[in-house]
Amino acid sequence: MLRSSRLVLTAAALAVAALAFAQYRQEGEPALPDGEGKTQVEALCASCHGLDRIGRSPGHTREGWREQIASMIELPDEQATVLAGYLVRHYPPKPVPEAVLIPGEARVEIREWMLPTLGSRPHDPLATPDGAIWWTGQWAGVLGRLDPATGAMKEYPLETAKAGPHGLAGGPDGDIWYTGISANHIGRLDPETGDVTEYPMPHPKARGPHTPIFDPRGRLWFTLQSGMVGRLIPGTGEVEVVATPTSRTYPYGIVVNSKGVPWYVDFRGPRIGRIDPETMAIHEYALPDSNSRPRRIAITPDDVVWYTDYPRGMIGRFDPRDGSFREWPSPGGPKSRPYGIAATGPVLWYSESGVRPNTLVRFDPEAGAFQTWAIPSGGGVVRHMMATHDGDLVLACSGVNRVALVEVKE
Repeated sequence: MLRSSRLVLTAAALAVAALAFAQYRQEGEPALPDGEGKTQVEALCASCHGLDRIGRSPGHTREGWREQIASMIELPDEQATVLAGYLVRHYPPKPVPEAVLIPGEARVEIREWMLPTLGSRPHDPLATPDGAIWWTGQWAGVLGRLDPATGAMKEYPLETAKAGPHGLAGGPDGDIWYTGISANHIGRLDPETGDVTEYPMPHPKARGPHTPIFDPRGRLWFTLQSGMVGRLIPGTGEVEVVATPTSRTYPYGIVVNSKGVPWYVDFRGPRIGRIDPETMAIHEYALPDSNSRPRRIAITPDDVVWYTDYPRGMIGRFDPRDGSFREWPSPGGPKSRPYGIAATGPVLWYSESGVRPNTLVRFDPEAGAFQTWAIPSGGGVVRHMMATHDGDLVLACSGVNRVALVEVKE
């Protein structure tokens, strides 16, 4: 479900699509339950993503499925009704923790925008100095730009159609850099011309470039799904990657501290990594709980490292100066799945992706106080967020095909 389009499927068209799907399912796609609407779901949904995503979703009410369908594809009302009816019968809402809303003195305004290409699944956002919000349209193969002041949006198609753009970083020269997670390259977009330059990974074992970030010297650092971290020198195009000391790791979120030192978290194990910016040597730090799987990372002005512990429902703090750790339970509980995180000064902001609706959480470490807000669209999993130069936040609401601006009014 990628492009915004109005589809009216005739019986003949559905029969052809069902036959094509039957051949596709022989390669491992799970069968859907029988019932009215099954053929339409197979024909429409499997054209762009695996049907296993339906079974792995939290389920929805009838209205929830209508909203989910509308974020992916434009359909006549009667077809959307059939699809939603089938989905709610077979995939009703699963037991998911309800959002825990905690009042406080901070005030925010959350504004959201539906993206022009439906079903594009924005993965990561980027706030640029000109006030724009960028996003990666991972399923659509585009990068997009929003002017929040006017609502104007523009999408930039990439050279490689199925690059799977994932993470974003703004270059010192104003270019936009992204990780092509499916095509194993780093990409550079010139917003003025739309030209894209691709930098392939240096060898076959370097797979799945994930999250990029620039250091103060203009070097681009990035994590890779294949248990590596990398560095790209924009002036020469040179790309280097190194494997982590521990095998079978999954470097995920990455930040750079005030001294230009990159830090990352390992989503496959209970550890944080520090990269020597000159030698690329990696030092790993074990987290206190062996069940920890940190997913994203933030850093405060004192160079203290913070992380979201996704499976345990915790937010954690690591102080490199003395090696100490401290953790706090997230308000939504052990199944709240804290995900995207950012810091504005000493204050931490993150999203709970496992509660309904997803929440925006503010945590003041000095006071030990939490405050939470429901994300208006439900969030659809906020995989990443970023602080703006003015202390606001930008979010990518992946499952509902939106980007958001959180205006902080403290």
